[in-house]
Amino acid sequence: MTPRGGAVLTLAVLAVALLVTVAVLIPWSHPPAPRSDQLAALRELPADQVAQAREFRYALRPGGWAALGLGLLVALALGLTPLGSRLVELAGRPLGGHWAAQAVLGGLAVLLVADLLTLPFAAWRHAVLIRYGLATNGWAGWTVDLLKSYAVSAVIGSVALLGFYAVLRLAPRWWWAFGAAGAATLVALLSFVLPVLVEPVFNRFSPMEQGPLRSQLMELADRDGVPVRDVLVADASRRTRAVNAYVSGLGPTRRIVVYDTLLREATPAEVTAVVAHELGHARDRDVPVGTLTGALGAAAAVVALYLLGSWPPLLRLAGVDTVAQPRAFPLLLALVTVAGIVSAPAQALMSRRVEARADAHALALTGDPAAFESMQRRLAAINLADPDPPRWEYLYSASHPSTVERIAAARAYAREVGG
Repeated sequence: MTPRGGAVLTLAVLAVALLVTVAVLIPWSHPPAPRSDQLAALRELPADQVAQAREFRYALRPGGWAALGLGLLVALALGLTPLGSRLVELAGRPLGGHWAAQAVLGGLAVLLVADLLTLPFAAWRHAVLIRYGLATNGWAGWTVDLLKSYAVSAVIGSVALLGFYAVLRLAPRWWWAFGAAGAATLVALLSFVLPVLVEPVFNRFSPMEQGPLRSQLMELADRDGVPVRDVLVADASRRTRAVNAYVSGLGPTRRIVVYDTLLREATPAEVTAVVAHELGHARDRDVPVGTLTGALGAAAAVVALYLLGSWPPLLRLAGVDTVAQPRAFPLLLALVTVAGIVSAPAQALMSRRVEARADAHALALTGDPAAFESMQRRLAAINLADPDPPRWEYLYSASHPSTVERIAAARAYAREVGG
């Protein structure tokens, strides 16, 4: 079998495996609550709160969509013209144009150019957050976080780029097979290891003080069959007013993490409702399932890049002879960018289904729909979430059910239990 024939067969197998995984492991059987219940919940929310949330989202929207559009244009300009390949060459020139220098320095240079060109929109977003009182860290803190993010991305990117192009040189005809396996492995590694290593870079964590709430959360996890090592408090308030909690780590490293803002703003019952939702993710193994789908998707993407990247018209546009050259990295990045934008609605839909299942788990675990509903109201008020966002935006990018969907689901659960 030729390498191209093997790649076509492998891509077909990976696509089928991904579709089966999504069909079987993503919860498709729980549709959203009836629209009439959602509209009833919307009418009961304070009108001034809804208006402020929509004003805030309206202020964010132009910068967010402009950043997305500009990012796409930059990726296409660098990938579908010789500009990108020349940038890679220029970045590797100080080290004699060695392939490793082009792979790492050139690849990072391309990524940095894209980030810098969209940086004004990131600053715009932070300015809006400050204006509406959600951001508490000011411009100095924002800059420090930005530099930390660049540093982490540079380390991960350097390893990935060097490994990818090393494989290309060692196996020029079958690199796509090794690259697919490597991409899947990297996704799994980052999913399980990155939270433990990277979270402390951006937040400080301290054990929650002994008391009724900590005991209640530990007992809740034990009753749910999700062993956790500790309950930690993250100092999120130095960056934001937003409230949140999550369960992080695996096995002996698993812990419940609660934002200090959540403890400050919410009642103990509401904190318990949020943690019960996060325990649902752990109980249903949403992280491993997400990792599996991500790994299959990453492997399929590498094979697809091999097949698309060998198409002569694309190579001519990019000004390269083969996709195996580090100079062709901008072309690969352009293809990945387009794929990400096209697949965003499907990813958002799967995320909403998973989050809805975690909501149902929280309701069943706590048996307290009133606390769940009040928590959703509080989340929407503090985080300035549009309780019923525009349909087009919701379908394209919403990773969670809307506030009115979640309130309606809580009321449906209360009727079911009460009945």
